[in-house]
Amino acid sequence: MSLSLLFTSAIAAVTENATDAPKIRVDFENESLITEQEFQNLKICTQNLAVIGKALQTYEKEYDNFPEWLSELYPKYLIDENHLICPADEDRGVPILPYDTDPNLPVSYNYDCDPEYYQQWLKEERHVYNGANPIVRCPHHANPYSDSTLLSNLDLNLSFSNTIYLSEGDWRKHPIRMYGGIEAAIAGYEKALQLVPEDPNFFHLYSELIRLYVKIGQNKDAENLINSFKSVMKPHDEDIMRFRDYWTFVDMLKVVGMHEEALQLLQHLENTEQKNPFIKGIFREIAMIHEEKGNAELAKSYFFKADPKLEMIGKPAPDFSATDIDGNPISLKDYRGKVVLLYFWATWCGPCVGNMPIVKKVYDTNRDFGFDVIGINRDTDESDMSEYLNVCSLPWRQIFDGKDGPLKNLYRVSGMPSKWLIGKDGNIISHNFRSTELNKLVRNIVNGSE
Repeated sequence: MSLSLLFTSAIAAVTENATDAPKIRVDFENESLITEQEFQNLKICTQNLAVIGKALQTYEKEYDNFPEWLSELYPKYLIDENHLICPADEDRGVPILPYDTDPNLPVSYNYDCDPEYYQQWLKEERHVYNGANPIVRCPHHANPYSDSTLLSNLDLNLSFSNTIYLSEGDWRKHPIRMYGGIEAAIAGYEKALQLVPEDPNFFHLYSELIRLYVKIGQNKDAENLINSFKSVMKPHDEDIMRFRDYWTFVDMLKVVGMHEEALQLLQHLENTEQKNPFIKGIFREIAMIHEEKGNAELAKSYFFKADPKLEMIGKPAPDFSATDIDGNPISLKDYRGKVVLLYFWATWCGPCVGNMPIVKKVYDTNRDFGFDVIGINRDTDESDMSEYLNVCSLPWRQIFDGKDGPLKNLYRVSGMPSKWLIGKDGNIISHNFRSTELNKLVRNIVNGSE
């Protein structure tokens, strides 16, 4: 029996009648990838989301809006506050982002549907996706150690339309899971584009829909969609952000195999847009096309243009001597013989803080095998860092570098989080990899695979 059927049966125990029960889509292609404990956690979490979904529906009927916090559902709409805690949440509802702290109760689930934000954005998004977009999400089932892309980035979503489904990373890129099948996904995204064909906030719909067309061989529809997008793209509008229309167009061309056409366009932009703030993005797109075409040397040269820091890979990491936040001297050379992660972060950087649980888990798993972390904080005010560390204690040493400190300049840090993995010999192994890839990188190094 599939997980969806098993969980549907389990949900019958927490819903009053069949009409209250959500649709369940939580099947894995290979269920042997999940352990018995992970199975039980998913089942209980699915039950929790079913109860929360019913409570939100009742609340909306009464107020024609949604609560600012999920805790406001308790006790009138949600009888048991334990439904707000996912069993896979090791922190039991203490959020990784301080500003996401529910003021009333511990809550495991991501919920960003306060009345103001709902009216400004989510209401429109709900209309466009016909309720298939999430209102509540659970990120606690992701396993960063798994070789499965789905499991390493797993989210469990409760949609506005009362469906519970899995996604990996950005739910917008998984319409088949959202809508329950490829035909339903095509119909859903076609309807969505009919509603907002010229809204750049929804241009990703074009790329995802063309992927669906190609997947089932609707090549003529894919060609027509490219022509439709040509008629609405305005990359040279007064709004510089509209230049990103090119990325959507290039992505669509690549999906249908028109790599030469995409490359010609990008090379034209390379020659005519040298002062454009998106020039590094142009280099990166060119590099990826050369990589797909097997032009390794050209790909490498353009990747270096897009991110000059890549030239530091394989070379000695710039050494530094500083003072940690406890007033003790710290030097990178003192870590020689260990695998070290330099983690540049700030409290105002959502992804920086959001990745902390993964980094901590990798640290806890590998510290006895010669792995360590040095945190380098770039907040403007040191008190912001201190306040965060008082709430979310981290076991590795921290350096306060400030907004424009010497370490930021030494490692040419621009965006964040900036992650640098350094080998036992002091050479840089990798830079700006995904946090979900960290454990595999570290294990390969400490085991001698790299």
